[in-house]
Order: sequence, then C-alpha cells, then structure tokens
Amino acid sequence: MSQWPRPSTVDIVLRGRCPRCGQGRMFRGLLGIADRCAECGLDLRGHDAGDGPAVLVILGLGAIVMLLVFWVEFRFEPPWWVHVLLWVPLTFFAAVWMLRLLKAWLVAQQYTHRSTALEE
Repeated sequence: MSQWPRPSTVDIVLRGRCPRCGQGRMFRGLLGIADRCAECGLDLRGHDAGDGPAVLVILGLGAIVMLLVFWVEFRFEPPWWVHVLLWVPLTFFAAVWMLRLLKAWLVAQQYTHRSTALEE
C-alpha cells in the first residue's frame, strides 16, 4: 500500500504535522496550510479545509464565550473594562487555537478518506 507509517490523527492534529509522514509541518505561518510537506513532498494544496473550521469556531466558541460573559456579568457585575480585558484576548487566542486544530483535523481526514488525494 504505502511506504509511509500511518501517524495517528491525534498526533497530526495536536502537532500540526503532515498527514502522510507525520514529520513535516502542515502549516505555513499561523493558520495557512503549507503547499508541500518539506519531509515527504506531499502536495497539501489539494487538501483544503475551506470555511468549515471558521464556521464551527464562530458558532461554537461564540456561544461558549457569550454564556461565560453573561455568567460573569450576572454573578460578579464587573465594570465594562474588565470584560474587555478578559474576553478580547481569551476569545482571540481560543479562536486561533481552535482554528489550527480544526484545520489540521480536516486536512488529515481528507488525506485519509479522499480518493483523489494528490500523492507525489
């Protein structure tokens, strides 16, 4: 079948590694998918996560953060600037982290299950 060992999906997602060899980086920068794996040469351009991760982050994280915002507001009644200092950085970093995980997971699933995977 393949000369490459099958890395676990959890390992691929958490470390942001190539779905074929498990060694090369999947990401170019913070959130951009690399064109190719530097280790095995897998063409990652055909594995596109699309807008799915962004939609899930907007809806999922948005709901969670808003529930926490309301809980903090009604429980502790802090001034408005406490909300700004608390929720802006928390939401930003949680969104970036979730986007990376979801993009890596979708690319790994596409590599595993897609019959038109670009193998070179």
